[in-house]
Amino acid sequence: MVETDVILVGGGIAGAGAAYEISASHRVVVLEREAQCGYHSTGRSAASFTENYGTATIRRLALASRGFLAEPPKGFCDHPLLGRRGMITIARADQRERLAKALDTARSLVPSIVPLDPAEAIARVPVLRPDYLAACFFEPNSMDLDVDGLHQGFLRGARARGATIRTNAEVREIRRAGDLWTVETTAGIFTAPRIVNAAGAWGDVVAAMAGVAPIGLQPKRRTAFNIPAPDGMSISGWPLIDDVGAEFYFKPDAGQLLVSPADATPSEPMDAWPDDMDVAIGADRLGQATTIEVQRVSRSWAGLRTFAPDGSPVVGPDGSAPGFIWLVGQGGYGIKTASAMSRICAAFVRGEGIPGDILDRGVTEADLGPARLRPASQAPHV
Repeated sequence: MVETDVILVGGGIAGAGAAYEISASHRVVVLEREAQCGYHSTGRSAASFTENYGTATIRRLALASRGFLAEPPKGFCDHPLLGRRGMITIARADQRERLAKALDTARSLVPSIVPLDPAEAIARVPVLRPDYLAACFFEPNSMDLDVDGLHQGFLRGARARGATIRTNAEVREIRRAGDLWTVETTAGIFTAPRIVNAAGAWGDVVAAMAGVAPIGLQPKRRTAFNIPAPDGMSISGWPLIDDVGAEFYFKPDAGQLLVSPADATPSEPMDAWPDDMDVAIGADRLGQATTIEVQRVSRSWAGLRTFAPDGSPVVGPDGSAPGFIWLVGQGGYGIKTASAMSRICAAFVRGEGIPGDILDRGVTEADLGPARLRPASQAPHV
């Protein structure tokens, strides 16, 4: 039996980031059911940082995370985590009104986002069809994000601070006796006064094992695929192209194009696999908006983006179970918000409130805590 201060269930970006922050003040054990951390959603990310995507809470968390991503602590990684990309959000003629509303919302939080003339968008991305593109706007500070660099930096930093990372450690049973949680896994038995549920798509499953009421998490499958770059074109400088109706997006990816139909198909927690129909839909939507005819798919994959009922993350102690802390429901935005979310989680573990710089962004405990999804929850305990 291993005794520690905090048991953290899940070794994806959420669990890794939380372990990094919490291990600065507490002994931490991370339990990951797979043979490697980040096997599921973290390892299947589109690797993009944008401040203009997700709920208002998610956008504010991204803004609060940008400083860490732009200038990580010394020794965290040996290369920049962010790379210049930019993002153009496009609209057909029938989507003009939607684009105008999206631009107003975007500029309220990110003033650097500006309208863009369709002709300029086509000059930057020559495959866009003039008869498709009616209006667009540009986010100049959208970036490529080194997901693996961030994830491994968190894990490496957590280990350096004394955290233990256990893989192949599937949770079999969770129980509480007195002031301690006991977690039985395939890698042994662990006890701690606090447990952080960072289990992603399995978040409600882990909660139920601990005798904690679920919060209604819904995993949704997202598909992506690579295709060769168009013949004779240099695509390295292209921005990410995103449809305002969330019907597709594409971006350069290691010399090829990454394309997604932006699907959100409800799923059970599982090892997600791409559906051929979703790939075909993505290829068709790409063909409508551009001159690209997909002849060959280099590879395809899928991941689960797990949402709380209101679309915002759930971070904080559960009022019904002392020492049980949620860190779930990132909805596909967990990479770009990881720094802020990790610091918030660590603050709750220490019995503190949300860090002041994140509060200044307009993020409150009421925005994040599980009580908003269960109004009858008791006052929280840590």
